[in-house]
Amino acid sequence: MPPSTDASTRVRVLTPAGMLGAGFAPETIERGLTLDPDVIAIDGGSTDSGPYYLGAGVAKTTAAAVRRDLTILLKAAATVGIPLLVGSCGTSGTDSGVDWVAEITEGILAEEGLDLKIARIYSEQDPAFLKEQLGDGRIHPLAPHGPLEPDTLESCAHIVGMMGHEPFVEALQGGAQVVLAGRATDTALAAAVPLMRGMPAGPTWHAAKIVECGGQCTTDPRSGGVLATIDADGFVIEPLDANNVCTPTSVAAHMLYETANPFRMREPAGTLDVSDAVYTALDDRRVRVEGSRFEPAAQHTIKLEGARVRGYETVSFAGIRDPYITAHIDRWAHVLRTILTERVEQTLGLSDGDYGLDVRLYGHNAILEEIDPDTTPPREVGVMLLVNAPTQATATAIAKVANPLMLHLPLPEMQYLPSFAFPTSPAETERGAAYEFVLNHTVDADSPTSMFRIRHTHEDTHA
Repeated sequence: MPPSTDASTRVRVLTPAGMLGAGFAPETIERGLTLDPDVIAIDGGSTDSGPYYLGAGVAKTTAAAVRRDLTILLKAAATVGIPLLVGSCGTSGTDSGVDWVAEITEGILAEEGLDLKIARIYSEQDPAFLKEQLGDGRIHPLAPHGPLEPDTLESCAHIVGMMGHEPFVEALQGGAQVVLAGRATDTALAAAVPLMRGMPAGPTWHAAKIVECGGQCTTDPRSGGVLATIDADGFVIEPLDANNVCTPTSVAAHMLYETANPFRMREPAGTLDVSDAVYTALDDRRVRVEGSRFEPAAQHTIKLEGARVRGYETVSFAGIRDPYITAHIDRWAHVLRTILTERVEQTLGLSDGDYGLDVRLYGHNAILEEIDPDTTPPREVGVMLLVNAPTQATATAIAKVANPLMLHLPLPEMQYLPSFAFPTSPAETERGAAYEFVLNHTVDADSPTSMFRIRHTHEDTHA
């Protein structure tokens, strides 16, 4: 079935890039505006870079990059009078991340003379509230985690709940033109306006999944974002760059990205099913998709993410090019571990259960470890020693005990003392607190918006 041409029966979502601060060409946004979008939606974060950003409550992106992208998008949204939605602000969606992006946004609006109403949606969760929910049997583990202990909630530096589209809709209905949200599903911000305007859930959620990473669903992901046009029967995906291309394969393949099942994807409100979806090339650039379905859940659930400190880290790095050592690098690493463990006990009085030690051999098997298919001796190896201990001082002390070993450690049969190279002085770099994810659980929510707080800044202004 061809796409509808009636503007009242379709909604267009412009996604500039996969993440705010990643950058995009301004001309792709200019072309996108000529395609008559109804909303600009861009993700502001991810858990891809590990637990530090949630635990510390800081962003992985620099303020300058976020300001650059936001300046272009705010001016674009104001020019054509459409909302701008940002999810998972500040990388992990903490309250401080939302406020950080909001402060940048307000500065841009003042500098550019723009008058746009902002709503902030906060997603951080109170451990005391969650302990009540746990006691009532409303928190459930997701594999591979087991039942949640109350002490785990108390140990978290930050806990966020992952919202669906409903808080975005509530903020828009409250008059917001710019919505800056805490932790949200990658698809929620793209799905909000289409669902608010009555588009069917199947095509909407599927389209939102395809556009979540911008140009990732095209044949040239480096060329910028995409536009999704959603109607009553399906949706169309088109690159913003006139020279970029979507194919049925490039669009369908994105259902493989970050999903346990490429045909089914869970959202807070239910499950997207694309088992019967059909991908058809409309021309040499655009793809139409039909046959997507959405199964509403009997119980709305909110996924929890939490991070806590698991110690303090110090890292050392040395380069090895001695051909005998590199030819026997696994055995050398074993000798390093053995002697270092002995010396730490002798000098610091610590057993191996008092700290953590990780030796990674870059250039050999640091990525694939024992499953690396290349068994030939490496030409050179970078040895990274990562120490984790209850205090920073202890971690650094252990790394310093390792210093002479990482500079000159021979294998037992060697008749000479090899020399390796530290790329930095001092050789030890203190990384500070190290965090770990400890929550992979869902909460049975009273309503889709009950666990989130919405603040309209225009209400504050006129209070």
